[in-house]
Amino acid sequence: MFSYYGKLSTELYDFTKPVGKSINGDIEYYLERLGNINGRLLEAGVGSGRFLIPLLEQGNTVDGIDYSKEMLDSCKKRCEKRGLNPNLYEGDLRDFSFPDKYEAIVMPTGSFCLIENRLDSIKVLTNFKNHLAPKGRIIIDLFMPYDFKVGEIVTDSFSLLNGEGITLESKSIEMDWIKQTTKTYLKYEKWKDGKLIDTELQEFGLRWYGIEEFKMLLESIGFTDITISAGYVYGKYPSNANEMITFEAVLKE
Repeated sequence: MFSYYGKLSTELYDFTKPVGKSINGDIEYYLERLGNINGRLLEAGVGSGRFLIPLLEQGNTVDGIDYSKEMLDSCKKRCEKRGLNPNLYEGDLRDFSFPDKYEAIVMPTGSFCLIENRLDSIKVLTNFKNHLAPKGRIIIDLFMPYDFKVGEIVTDSFSLLNGEGITLESKSIEMDWIKQTTKTYLKYEKWKDGKLIDTELQEFGLRWYGIEEFKMLLESIGFTDITISAGYVYGKYPSNANEMITFEAVLKE
């Protein structure tokens, strides 16, 4: 019934989030934090390359993995256009197996929150650990559903080229306080000269974590030297629920 980052959602993502578009300073922050790394990097949930390509253009060696074929196809085209040829893998973060070990694995802008099941989150973090080089580190962004309102419906429209456009209806369905999850239905509709030509329905689930809860989770898996930052200011402990929260942790020796 539902798609997962299909053709229309990828097209709209590419339109609203072009390569190099920084979201509240995320790209600048990560470029600074990764500036002293000479080895191979991995971006988990690479999408269509908004974040990956600036890392590559700075001279880093970066692989990417994503579950969405449509997103990866877009990423490949964007890389080829710029003469870049990174390793891009279609796969599941819970059980991928790559030949390389990474100096850092990054998952920016809250993509980790898309992993709704806590056990799956543990599998993903464990797999990250298994793919890190000695003293390798992870950098992961999380956010809180501070403005989620069950039943709220928001509709946006985006004008493309050649008389085409996409409307996006976002309907907030459920907030589960016990499981710490939210569910939203996203309905994409593509129009040309006033006629509907394509449509796509996505179930968009998110999971949130308490700050100290996630820190303890990282420690239990085998990470140390954990730094918690807010609003892409390194070392600034969160003070507001609307701040992006960044965890940086090192593989325990």
